[in-house]
Amino acid sequence: VQYLLPPLESLATVEETVVRDKAVESLRLISSQHSAGDLETHFVPLVQRLALGDWFTSRTSACGLFSVCYSRVSLSVRADLRNHFRNLCQDDTPMVRRAAASKLGEFAKVVEVEYLKSDLIPMFVTLAQDEQDSVRLLAVEACVSIATLLQQEDVEQLVMPTLRQCTGDTSWRVRYMVADKFTELQKAVGPEITKTDLVPAFQSLLKDTEAEVRAAAAHKVRDFCQNLDQFQ
Repeated sequence: VQYLLPPLESLATVEETVVRDKAVESLRLISSQHSAGDLETHFVPLVQRLALGDWFTSRTSACGLFSVCYSRVSLSVRADLRNHFRNLCQDDTPMVRRAAASKLGEFAKVVEVEYLKSDLIPMFVTLAQDEQDSVRLLAVEACVSIATLLQQEDVEQLVMPTLRQCTGDTSWRVRYMVADKFTELQKAVGPEITKTDLVPAFQSLLKDTEAEVRAAAAHKVRDFCQNLDQFQ
């Protein structure tokens, strides 16, 4: 299987997005065909090379490969992978940060809870405060995945301050994403946080200055209220 890696690594760096995406998709598929030893010997070095690549295309492709190898490698390699992902979240190029934000949720699902709290939550907070709204709105998506993995008190302490910021974001696109993901957020955070935080936030989104945000929130009214009934 490792003989397929060099051509796919090369394709994962090209300029055409559709080619890169297919290369990453193929790499994700064949990662499962590697033994744990082969992952560390062949696959992880590929991920590291892409993550350190000079071209943003290379670093963008790397973002989609962390979650498929993380859980099957040694603790020291895991720590190295988390550091690489952190660097990608802070990359100078917005396209790379966008790619990292879009994959943060799936990476969170395979990372140990202690490192989710110590490493990935700070990455989430950083991305949610990014200067580019296209990055911030993808952080909202990651928020859903992260919240489902934490205890209620951790959600309140580690996630909600950032989610509150997103609800009042200056960009309507970010507020739209919050509205669009609202019922998923509601299920993720549970009844208590829904009552204290999400109900007022939902009311705010329904009165938003942007029609698109109000419409997105309005589409969620029935499901939001049904979920409230189930929480009783």
